[in-house]
Amino acid sequence: MEKKKRMKQQPNKPRCSWPTVGDELYVRYHDDEWGVPVYDDRKIFEFLVLESAQAGLSWRTVLYKRENYRKAFAGFDPKKIACFTGTHVRKLLGNAGIIRNRAKIEAAINNAKRFLEVQKEFGTFAKYIWGFVGGKPIVNRWKSLKELPVLTPEAEALAKDLKKRGFKFLGPTVIYAHMQATGMVNDHTVDCFRYREVAA
Repeated sequence: MEKKKRMKQQPNKPRCSWPTVGDELYVRYHDDEWGVPVYDDRKIFEFLVLESAQAGLSWRTVLYKRENYRKAFAGFDPKKIACFTGTHVRKLLGNAGIIRNRAKIEAAINNAKRFLEVQKEFGTFAKYIWGFVGGKPIVNRWKSLKELPVLTPEAEALAKDLKKRGFKFLGPTVIYAHMQATGMVNDHTVDCFRYREVAA
């Protein structure tokens, strides 16, 4: 309720150019989540599941299926997802509320297992992943959407290490989108009202 109220109070705020005007869910995601630093492992895993599902699709498509994913994938609990069996996969393939791609579904289960391995090694997954940006957000100063890169050396290094650890559907472009979403980089354009808020 509070988030919806906040968005309606700021309809004319200058924003990044990518949230579609009139698309309440998309604008709310931009205003309340995108670029905000995330250190909670469950939340990080949620974004990894959603972004691996996004590969080849638009983020908007995935965003509108997010709550269906939450229900289908045990509230994004990696311990529960790591125990999913072939029966779960068949059930998920019949779920019209998610992206019914066997490879992506199986990747989510595989990635849950790999996620738990990283947690065991580093204590938290957040400690591991934030290490690729020195533990704090990279703050960029883009003036327009055209300036934003699709990947960076940090994203390539992280994607390469994830692949080595057995993660799937998390290439450098997908990983850079993850870094943007979870605030590892601040890619709001400088004229966006969220740029300074997120940086602060």
